[in-house]
Parts: sequence; C-alpha cells; structure tokens
Amino acid sequence: MQFTYQYKGNSQVASDVNQSSVSFAPDSLRKPTFFVATLKQGLAFREAISALHQVVVCDMRFQPRDKSDYEQWLAQMQEQLLAEFISKGTQAKDKLERVKHELSQLNKQSSELLAPYYKAQSKYFNYLYQHDMDAWWVLDPVITVNPDEVFFECFSEDESSYGKLSCRYEVFEKITDFECGTTNIDYSQGLYEQFQQIRDYKKTQLIIDPDGFKVQTADGDSFEEKKIDLPDSWIRGFLQVSSAMTMPMVAIDLQPMDIHNICQMLRRHKERVGPRSMRFVLTPGHRVKIIFEPWGYELLCRRSIYQGSTEQTVRVWGRRRIHILERLIPLADKFTLHLLGDGMPSFYIADLGDLSFTLGLSGWSANDWSKMANFDLMAARSEVDDITASSIYQTLLSQWVASAEQLSKATGFDRVTVTTALAKYAQHGQVLYDLSQGLYRIRELSREPLDMSVLRFSNEREALAQRFVDAQLATLQTPSEYNGGISLHGEVLDNAVCYQSTLTIDSDFRISAASCHCHFYHQNKLRKGPCEHMIALRLLFNQSVKANKNNGIDR
Repeated sequence: MQFTYQYKGNSQVASDVNQSSVSFAPDSLRKPTFFVATLKQGLAFREAISALHQVVVCDMRFQPRDKSDYEQWLAQMQEQLLAEFISKGTQAKDKLERVKHELSQLNKQSSELLAPYYKAQSKYFNYLYQHDMDAWWVLDPVITVNPDEVFFECFSEDESSYGKLSCRYEVFEKITDFECGTTNIDYSQGLYEQFQQIRDYKKTQLIIDPDGFKVQTADGDSFEEKKIDLPDSWIRGFLQVSSAMTMPMVAIDLQPMDIHNICQMLRRHKERVGPRSMRFVLTPGHRVKIIFEPWGYELLCRRSIYQGSTEQTVRVWGRRRIHILERLIPLADKFTLHLLGDGMPSFYIADLGDLSFTLGLSGWSANDWSKMANFDLMAARSEVDDITASSIYQTLLSQWVASAEQLSKATGFDRVTVTTALAKYAQHGQVLYDLSQGLYRIRELSREPLDMSVLRFSNEREALAQRFVDAQLATLQTPSEYNGGISLHGEVLDNAVCYQSTLTIDSDFRISAASCHCHFYHQNKLRKGPCEHMIALRLLFNQSVKANKNNGIDR
C-alpha cells in the first residue's frame, strides 16, 4: 500500500545558551494541523520522546550470524588439504600445478566478482545503523492534536511494539496557536540526537509548523516528497492495537523501582533455554510476585499490592522489550500494567504527571501485532447499522474526545451500541481508544480512506465461520446468563466432525472467555483469536439479537 508524504523542509531542533526550539515539519498534503507552545517540562519531554525513539528502532527479530568469513576460510583449507594429498603422488605433481594455477585464476576472478556482494551482505545492518538510519523508518511517526493534549504514536521495526506519548496541555507554559487534527511528521535519527540537548534551564518551544501548509511554488518553497510503499502489516498492526486496547484486562499498579528491578534482573541474567517468560502471581490484597523463567528467580514487588478480586497467574513473553521504559523510571510516579492473558499482549503505562507514555507489547517478539493477533474478532461485534454508527462518530467528531458514557448520554444510544460503533471506526483507523484515561479520541491514521479490502480484519477463520452459518452446519443452544455476561453453547459440524464450543460475552459484547474441542483452540487458546467454530456461534447469536430487536423483543 503506497503512501505519499510532502514536507516543507525538515524537522529540526535549534539550541543556544538560553533557549531551544523543537520544530516538526508536518505532512503538507493532509488537513492543516499545527501546534505552537512553550514547554514547561522540558526534561520529562526529552526523556519521553527518547523512549518513543527506542520503540521505533526496536527490532528483536533473530539475526543470523554472518558466516561468510568462516566459509571463505574453510574453502581455503579444503584447497590446501587437497593440494597436500595430491602432492604425495609424484605422478600427479605436474597436473596438480596446472590445476592449482587454473584454480587460482578462477578463485581470483570469483573473488573479484563476489567481493562487493559479500561485503554488502556482512555490513548491511551495521551500515544502516551507522550511516543511513532513515532507511529503518518505514513510517514516519503520527502526531495528533486534540483539544486537551498532543500525542505521538509509532510502531517498531519488527512490528511487535507500539509506543504512544501523550502530552497534556499542562505540560506547556504558553500555547499560542493550535489546530486539531492528525498528521505525519518528518522525524529522523539526527532529530533524535538534537533532542538530547533539551534542558530544563533553557526555554524550549515545541512547534508543529503551521507554515508547512503554505504552498507557494512561485516563491520557490522547498518541499520534500516521500513515496513509501508501506507494508499492509504496519497499518494492520496499528488497527489491531486499537482493538486490543478496548478488551477487558487485568490492571496492576507497579512502582518505578519494580520496573528497575525487572530490568536489572534481565540484564544480570541471560537465558539460553526456554521458557523465556515472566509469571505474574496475583493474589488479592497481597504483593505482586514475579517469577522469571527458566531460572525460577522470584521478585516481590513490596509496595505494589494487587487490587483485583480474583487470584490468578499470567505469563508474558518478549520481556526484554521492557528495557524501552528504563529512561522513564526516574521521572515516573507509577507504572500501570494491563494484562490480557497468558501469551497475549500487555500494555505498560508510565504516569509522568502531565505526560503519559504507553508501551504496547505483542504476545512475544516474533508474534507481531498484525500476523498472529486478531483482537478485532474478540472486540464488540453486535449489529449496528451505518446510520447509527455514523451518528455516534459525528458526535465524537464534534467533541474530539469523550468517554463511552458521555457519548451514550449525548446520542441516546446504550453503551454497547456506542462501543460497537466506535470499534468499527477504530478498525478503520479513524478512532483511537485512550487506555490511560478510558476515553475515545479522533485520530485519522491516513489522509485517504484505508483500503479495507486489503486490510479488513476478517480472516480465513471468519470466512469459514460464515460458510458454516450459511450452510446451517452450526447450532446454538439457548443463551444463558453467566457472571453478568452471556454464555453461549453450541456445536459446529466441520468435515463430518462435530465440535462443541462455548464462549462468554461480557456486557460490552466482547469475548471474555471461550473454549472448543478443535485443534486450533488446543494449540493456541485465544492467543491468535477465536477459532472458526466460536465465531460461527457468535454470528448466530448476533443474528438472534438482531431478529429479537426487529420483533420488538429486548434481550
């Protein structure tokens, strides 16, 4: 999917003895979005924006070792051993000399031809890091101006980590001009290095340049145009994050020293075998306990008391990505950890006073947000017609930011209808759920409408589920009430095998628990979303709810 950005000049930081000026060059092709203010908390902003940079350059994917030198040495040794063996036969000595001379010439030609290739192969990643860091920036960060805050969003190189920095207006001493909206900003390695010059004793001005939208070709204004063939997985990952943040999660408040101890434990020990996980042992009213596997080391968070009502243990992987939060430890009042479940995503929210930093981690580094996470299938999916959904979205658009309760009161629709409608717009990149404040915000991820035929969340399992329903191979029993939600039981005939499935839908029409007898569920649980049999039962349930509403029956 190709995106075109056009920037007037480059983002830059100007610094002298008395003041600094942080100027971002926005995408001039998008709706005018600008912001001009003086920072009151320069140090906190510097550390938070630096942590956001660590998200962007984070790549935990396995990098194979470069064995070209070893293979070259081995080839030389094989030639030497072969030569020594043949030299023992005097009769073949003359022939050996001729062959060696010919082989030498061939090797010389081969080395000359392949030398650029091997050199480029062995130094490729190092070259990018040292000389051309911009090559790693597939998508420039997204910045959004809302009536109450400015926030930056980015995605990591390996697509497993999401970062969001929110700056409430209290962070700024003086706001001289702003216009709400979303834009991409030109951001580079050089800009990050300039950020390190921000100091509290110097006045710092943050500018999302309004002049970037004045196109005057006659005067010779310089524009930099970037055409990026963006992988669909990047956009899909952003949308999956939005869906995951609306899911019910276990919340734990951790002290900054707890995050420091986690990072210290991971730095002091290097695992060589699995499992490479952290086990959070949660007992209501007791201190949070973390067990590091495979060593079995225990870390007791002495000042962090679990406030939940259910005793449980949650395991998470990809733990070394937590090092991204290290720069925030001295500035944070607390960290709030949101856990979806075993092997599922987690969100760390750093409370920096008037700033807030959200780090979203997929189940593990190789299990990125786009390929293996299908949280849109677990989100609220009751039937909401387009007119109702548009009415709710327009109400949010008029306010830019609101809670589900506020929108329900303003529109007259119940909370489930509101959350379902906004989930649809979140899956189209137009709405973002703010996990730190429990609010919905307007955020247009792209200038043009996204091509949902490419990015649509419905995958092969959802298509199979629809076929089961259309062929009347799925049967749903009468739903029952369970723990404030609805429990569904049924069976699906798949390739002459009858699979028993159950799932629980909470009051917001989200899947909170499920089970099935199929191989997909036993292998993955809900880490990759529900199986096609669960989805089929949910489709039948949605049809029954819609039929009851049409008949005037309020379930």
